[in-house]
Amino acid sequence: MIEKYITKDVTGTLKLASSFAQTLVPGTVVGLTGELGTGKTVFTKGMAQALGVKEKVTSPTFTLINEYHGDVVLYHMDFYRLNSQQEILDIGVEEYFFSDCICVVEWAEKMGEMFPDSSIKVIIRYLNNNDREIEIERPE
Repeated sequence: MIEKYITKDVTGTLKLASSFAQTLVPGTVVGLTGELGTGKTVFTKGMAQALGVKEKVTSPTFTLINEYHGDVVLYHMDFYRLNSQQEILDIGVEEYFFSDCICVVEWAEKMGEMFPDSSIKVIIRYLNNNDREIEIERPE
């Protein structure tokens, strides 16, 4: 099932992500794709707020994985700097994916066939300076 939304600003993206997060259950993996600066981290912030995370959510571009505690553990991953699927395996993603947490992966397309079939894909596209098209694809 594919859902498409248009958000007009950061606040709209945060609200959409918050509503989306309320539909998730522990064990869910969410893959975020989109150009640099489209709002993948903003989307994750909205999810984190809905999941009861009180900490400041930041992009894990250099740390690769950030862990947040709220109503459920949220692992926020960023594969922007990784150059191969082997590097992704080397950080132990499978351990996170098959746990009772929610995983959000920025630059999920770098995983290719390794990305779980049961994951939810979120594609964020620029429409103009502020507007974004956000496509959410849930497994059948």
